[in-house]
Amino acid sequence: MAGHNKWSKVKHIKAVVDAKRGKAFSKFSKELTLASKLGGSNPELNARLRTAILNARAQNMPNDNIERAIKKGAGELEGSTLEELVYEGYGPGGVAMLIEVVTDNRNRAINDIRVIMGKNGGTIADTGSVAYMFQRLGEIRFPKANLQEDDAMELALETGGDDVIDGDDEWVIRTPWDQLFAVSSALQAKNITASSTQLIYHPSTTVTLTEPDTAKALLKLHDTLDDYDDTQHVHANFDIDDAIADQLN
Repeated sequence: MAGHNKWSKVKHIKAVVDAKRGKAFSKFSKELTLASKLGGSNPELNARLRTAILNARAQNMPNDNIERAIKKGAGELEGSTLEELVYEGYGPGGVAMLIEVVTDNRNRAINDIRVIMGKNGGTIADTGSVAYMFQRLGEIRFPKANLQEDDAMELALETGGDDVIDGDDEWVIRTPWDQLFAVSSALQAKNITASSTQLIYHPSTTVTLTEPDTAKALLKLHDTLDDYDDTQHVHANFDIDDAIADQLN
């Protein structure tokens, strides 16, 4: 079982509150539309779409919104053409960052990301400069409830997961990237309801931030990138030293 990540001590900073719910729904809509466009509008035949629907419903996104986003992707409703992009960069403290974007205007998106990075102590990197530091994995999160550590590990092994991580109030199962949907389906068959199912970029090595000012600057950049309208996910290879984690809380 993987060790407890110190980043979890400050993860509530990124919790989605009611004021941000509209922005969260926008991200879900883009993923639903893109998944439908690339793999068809039938969730039974499109694992990515099925997962997108489950994630949207887990955050109480209205069914009407879900159906409208799927129809846009299938071409049944008018909508802008979306594409997926991944930008690479560095943040304060030399932290490597990958920013997943879904946009209808790639020129606008790269310009906006470059401005955000520049104003917050970061820089855009050339393609390939950062990506090699990350591994593509599947990640499934679900509430701990009454499930103990040994039970969570047994569940992961039974369903095809590689590892289990203690995420404070939830268990996190990591999977091979191409087995995410199979493991997710196996968990559903065991009546395990995931709060999040997604493909992630997991860092092979991490940079431990020990200076409060650097950590604050990195978190500010992370938050600003995450709040950008076209951003879907932000991945970074940083950890936070125990000595300053409580200060950041």
